[in-house]
Amino acid sequence: MKLQIHRFIFNPFQENTYVLYDESKEAVIVDAGCSDEQEGEALSGFIQKHQLKPVAQILTHGHIDHVMGVNFVWEQYGLKPKAHADVVPFLENATEQAQMFGVKTGKLVMPERFLEEGDQVKFGKSVLEVLHTPGHAAGHLCFVSHSNNFVLSGDVLFRGSIGRTDLPTCDYDLLEESIRTKLYTLPEDFVVYPGHGPETSIGIEMKSNPFVMG
Repeated sequence: MKLQIHRFIFNPFQENTYVLYDESKEAVIVDAGCSDEQEGEALSGFIQKHQLKPVAQILTHGHIDHVMGVNFVWEQYGLKPKAHADVVPFLENATEQAQMFGVKTGKLVMPERFLEEGDQVKFGKSVLEVLHTPGHAAGHLCFVSHSNNFVLSGDVLFRGSIGRTDLPTCDYDLLEESIRTKLYTLPEDFVVYPGHGPETSIGIEMKSNPFVMG
């Protein structure tokens, strides 16, 4: 089943928020990063224009740039986030985390369901497989569509780069292991949709990424 992917670039960190949907019109919102009224209207306007029905919001991880719109999605569509259990401390400390980076956010809603390695996120006629990929942040997840040949990599793998490893709960060795054992084992033609910047592919990164070569 062909999945449609729409990317928004939100907030001061230029974070990628994704809306995924298929012909059923059911949709999943990934890493809601909308940080103000204008960005919220861009997200909701797209959903309304395409007559989509959001049925889940999922998080790759809990860093502030990826969760600034969590409450907006909850209030607009009644959807609490689904994430790994290790994301909870990030959400609980979102206000302090935001201040550290010079932005503001209020108290964020907690996940309604925790996701683990091997779980599936189902919507419409589509399925995303959950991969547990720590290293950039505790509880980081990636989401794979095997039928559509892509992975949502969050802040694990970027075009020509990898996620930061100088923040709390970061670990370069663990991040490298996640990339080698979880992402680089996917087929080389899989498209990588990252949490920042343009898409790439598994094959390109295996051959040319200077931080983790295949």
